[in-house]
Amino acid sequence: MTQPIHVDLPHNLGREEAQRRIAANIHKLQGYIPGGAEVTSAWSGSRLDMTVGAMGQSVDAKIDVEEKHVRCRIELPGMLGLFAKPIEAALKAKGSDLLLEDRTK
Repeated sequence: MTQPIHVDLPHNLGREEAQRRIAANIHKLQGYIPGGAEVTSAWSGSRLDMTVGAMGQSVDAKIDVEEKHVRCRIELPGMLGLFAKPIEAALKAKGSDLLLEDRTK
């Protein structure tokens, strides 16, 4: 059984710029996971389907990029569901910094 997390990250970038920034920053996820991780991702229009594999677990995420916000849905498997609230709080606090930071400057 999985535990879903839903987080909306507001922005004023417009869809195309937000999508460009997410694509430029997705590689940083590996550094936020202790012991490293394998991140696979694929875009379908303005939706990013992503899987993060680490420590024997696999977490699926869907990120929908919209004009004024980014909608994240993460499915935490098994025992990771116990950490849903702290993970959700971390995403709300740092998600915009991680995904929407402008790396061109």
